[in-house]
Amino acid sequence: MIDRLLRQPTVKHITLAALVMACLVGGCDDGFGFAPREDKPLTKDERMEWWRDARFGLFIHWGLYAVPAGTYKGERIDGIGEWIMHRAKIPVSEYEKFADAFNPIGFNADEWVRLVKDAGMKYIVITSKHHDGFCLWDSQVTKWDIMDATPFKRDILAELAGACKKHKIKLCFYHSIMDWHHPDAQRPFYPNYNDTKRSNPNFERYVETYMKPQLAELLANYGPLGVLWFDGEWIKDWTEPQGKALYAWLREIQPDLIINNRVGKGRKGMEGLSKSDEYAGDFGTPEQQIPATGLPGVDWETCMTMNDTWGFKAYDDNWKSSEDLIRKLVDIASKGGNFLLNVGPTPEGLIPQPSIRRLKDIGAWMAVNRESIYGTTASPVSLPEWARCTAKGDKLYLHVFDWPKGGKIKVDLGGVSVAKAYLLADKKKKALPVTSDGDLVTVSGPNAAPDAIASVIVLVKEKQ
Repeated sequence: MIDRLLRQPTVKHITLAALVMACLVGGCDDGFGFAPREDKPLTKDERMEWWRDARFGLFIHWGLYAVPAGTYKGERIDGIGEWIMHRAKIPVSEYEKFADAFNPIGFNADEWVRLVKDAGMKYIVITSKHHDGFCLWDSQVTKWDIMDATPFKRDILAELAGACKKHKIKLCFYHSIMDWHHPDAQRPFYPNYNDTKRSNPNFERYVETYMKPQLAELLANYGPLGVLWFDGEWIKDWTEPQGKALYAWLREIQPDLIINNRVGKGRKGMEGLSKSDEYAGDFGTPEQQIPATGLPGVDWETCMTMNDTWGFKAYDDNWKSSEDLIRKLVDIASKGGNFLLNVGPTPEGLIPQPSIRRLKDIGAWMAVNRESIYGTTASPVSLPEWARCTAKGDKLYLHVFDWPKGGKIKVDLGGVSVAKAYLLADKKKKALPVTSDGDLVTVSGPNAAPDAIASVIVLVKEKQ
């Protein structure tokens, strides 16, 4: 079946050079009224501005692995859902059969993006291609894609691109460097597709004739993109120099593109990121964790699941609470990071109801408190476990998780003088009494917590 699924070049296929040229001259307005300047290159701060302001995005892991939903031949497979091909040791020829059952007629791009917007999220990162190699767009270099291998026959990424432009949500793509389906990549390693000690002598051919043309397609046909979010970089055949070269090549095509550190060997974003000259990528990617003190001096983004899996797994009901997720968002923002929260849609194209409920709960909190998240920087002061702080301009946003009896909030602001305090939820900005005793500031709020999850007090600093 592989010969059928890997197309041979024909006259109708777009060459890599043509794709790159189309992307370079095709216009760069992203629907937000922003286009890169032609007079001089953008600085990193200019490229990162929208991303730093956003603070909150949606990760979407979706592909053929949603069909088995964690079960293969009647057996529940341990581990995360999108790794079932590897964990269940499924041969390529058997795994390909899931494509016949992938017909997500419930998929509605506009509904997905509206949910994202209502949750207070500013960008989407969706798996254009995960490790199984299956593509959610109409790729011109393979038939192992949504248009050719499934009965669905609709370009999911194209529909999402249109909805994102309509609702002013930044569209970003996850893309796996490793590929369990391609014969020049990890396919020959079966049954251990993730064998990190083996090398494929044809891997460079895979990069030049398959991976790079696909990346060029994504940039030319669905861009300009906000972020290319790489993964699968831990394989033996991928090196930091290759990552740097790919990073440079992609930014030649789209100069304002943001690329994560996994384009190179900066796995999970925790190693060596203070030495930005040594590692490829623009931001770190701690996974399923929040660094205790953030990553000072480095752009970073925590990616996290709502339950225990990224891809849909029908019986995974170990859901984090809405309260927990909101407080994690606050915690991450208070440490200067972004929060990329995941959903794993069903094979029918539906976002699971437990995910929807949590996104709506987060959206309700963000509708009142978004000012304390968007465009903020890390807390300039140390606070006890019951509070977090974000900063913007002359304001500190004090997020109180555990409201004290009597409403007396006492924090050590390290000498910061407060001119005014008020509840962010109070549209009239009625001043709350503030007293100071050295560095200790006491704000007198209402007896009961304004918000049971996280009440936000705005502290306006005195002008120096």
